[in-house]
Amino acid sequence: MKKEILLLGLVLAAGMAMGQKITPRERTAFQTGSAWRPEIDVRSDIAIVYGARDHKDMTFEQRVASWRNKGYNTQFMTGIAWGEYQDYFLGRWDGKNHQDIGQVERDGKVIWHGGGVPYIVPVASFLDYMKTGIIKRVIDAGITSIFLEEPEFWARAGYSEVLKQEWKKFYGFDWRPQHESAENTYLSNKLKYQLYYNAIREVSEYAKTYGKRAGKDIKVYIATHSLINYASWRIVSPEASLASLPGIDGYIAQVWTGTSREPTYYNGKRLERVFENAFLEYGSMVSMTAPTGRKMYFLTDPIEDWPRDWGDYKRNYQATFTAKLLYPMVNNYEVMPWPERIYTRPYKLANGGGEVLIPKYYATQMQVMVNALNDMPLAPDRVTGINSIGVLMGNSLMFQRFPEHKGYDDPQFSNFYGQTLPLLKNGVPVQTVHMENLGFRNTLKDIRVLVMSYANMKPYGEEVHRHLADWVKQGGVLVYCGADKDPYQSVMEWWNSKGMNYQSPSTHLFAMMGRHTDTGERFTYGKGTVHVIRQDPKEFVLNKGGDAGFLKVLARAFETDAKAGKLVFKNSLYLRRGAYDIVAVLDEQEGSEPYHIRGPVIDLFDPALPVVEDKVVMPGEQGFVYNLQRVKDLKRPQVLAAASRVYEEQHSERAYEFVCKSPANTVNAMRILLPEAPVSVELDGKAAALAGKSEWDARSGTLFLGFDNHPEGVHVRIKW
Repeated sequence: MKKEILLLGLVLAAGMAMGQKITPRERTAFQTGSAWRPEIDVRSDIAIVYGARDHKDMTFEQRVASWRNKGYNTQFMTGIAWGEYQDYFLGRWDGKNHQDIGQVERDGKVIWHGGGVPYIVPVASFLDYMKTGIIKRVIDAGITSIFLEEPEFWARAGYSEVLKQEWKKFYGFDWRPQHESAENTYLSNKLKYQLYYNAIREVSEYAKTYGKRAGKDIKVYIATHSLINYASWRIVSPEASLASLPGIDGYIAQVWTGTSREPTYYNGKRLERVFENAFLEYGSMVSMTAPTGRKMYFLTDPIEDWPRDWGDYKRNYQATFTAKLLYPMVNNYEVMPWPERIYTRPYKLANGGGEVLIPKYYATQMQVMVNALNDMPLAPDRVTGINSIGVLMGNSLMFQRFPEHKGYDDPQFSNFYGQTLPLLKNGVPVQTVHMENLGFRNTLKDIRVLVMSYANMKPYGEEVHRHLADWVKQGGVLVYCGADKDPYQSVMEWWNSKGMNYQSPSTHLFAMMGRHTDTGERFTYGKGTVHVIRQDPKEFVLNKGGDAGFLKVLARAFETDAKAGKLVFKNSLYLRRGAYDIVAVLDEQEGSEPYHIRGPVIDLFDPALPVVEDKVVMPGEQGFVYNLQRVKDLKRPQVLAAASRVYEEQHSERAYEFVCKSPANTVNAMRILLPEAPVSVELDGKAAALAGKSEWDARSGTLFLGFDNHPEGVHVRIKW
């Protein structure tokens, strides 16, 4: 490690001497509340240090330095809706007790994030504390990238005195209990949304301004669940609106087993559909930020927040990992949160044989996958299938989820999944489109058919309909699904106030296109077409076979009206990214067949890294392989896959050497391309037997090598 730091220092010094600005690589990251420890030395580009609180034996600044001294780009994350802010809550910060700012339910109970830590109503005093008590300190510690995590307001909250005061400031009239009417619920959730929008705007502006005064270019990112998950879990957050704030530089898409295993309905069955859910969640994050050009990190987690067993973790990690790789326009990743809980905390074995630390085979497989992310390229290709069907979504999806009014419910967020799962389950990589981004020119550029409903969301302004009508007029095809009978159709909003008198937002949309009827029909407008299905989309998934009519309309819209070709259904999604092949095979369809990836390929979901001629992926499973047919230079010795990160590569005529690093107490597995069979292998200068933990595969010209990892590095020298 000392050699690596010395080399890095020489490179930086040389660059400075030549007048060059050296920009550290910032593609992979992990977040940790711990100081550096050898067993959690993940070897990503960035260590995101969590929380500014001093530990018992170490200050925050010392914790940052412990990672920085190991060669990491150090950044910072803290909760914006909760956190270890006892100095603020208990009055040590400003002499005033602030235990009254928790989010409160109807029964008067505070919603807690953990012991002594409430979910917060972001009042002015809390924002002052965040700015001068947290942000200033971390910038003074040399941090230049700040992640504000999870701006969350629970839909079931809304009864605290401070919230009532904020209501009066925002609306100009007294607070109304949200459980009494749909309108009150809608108004309450709009306020919650606005409170955290304002909070993020204020804190990010302060960080930028204070950093500029200190001569630093501060970046601010939002770490957030997807809009799909927040709406499903009945949480309100600013989401898409933040992408256009000048103080926000990007996001972490917090998608993992815990969010994606939320059960959904499809074909009348309520089941966990982890891959499908993750695919839609990541897609919603891409569509949220793509028009604004903000940076996006994709997160997935090798375990999850709730205690399960190692087999469950592994299976669902592969599903979420595959889903994120199917978006080739993103190659920035948070490879894991909390390595300290992954590597140092015991969980159950799949066979019920007690709790153990992470099994060696799973740690090896996980590190192979993580190190593949360090190498993952962007790609011009798109996942196989039709990529031009979109589903409209908006922030107001979070406003109608709780409580239930007039008997109208949306089980498991089925009005959204009714528009998406019938397509995705048939191998159509359905896109999501944020209505908040319709004003950007390229938002609908590649969409031929757009599906939408106002059964579970409402438009934020008249301009939404203007953009949609203009798009249809120019040749777009719109499929509107909804009975428009939910109690939120008549809430006090722009379509029924200030001179407007429409009974529902869809009647205003259709009127803009010359139609003054709300019956189900197909009509043309300009060069485009509109289909109206007078059913709420939840009916497409809550009932067995309920999507048949919906899919029939979509086929006509796509093939006849959009003239976009045949609406092809299949049971797989496949993508190639450089030398990597990624595939998911979908289940729950009759006659589902396995998918074959022709080799030779290295199976990256197998810790033994075998070379196989025909990788078979079964329905309901995923595959991730390194395709040896697409290696750029077969004559150059190189590490193709490894459960460690490779540094300091050196080549000579008959030898190849490098240093590889990974966490302590884990086992490395490497597949190395060589021009000839090796005659010797040295590990840290000592000869290693060419049997047992090494194996030469003559067909592929690759060597498998296995040995114990070390965070300070193992020097490997191979001769042939």
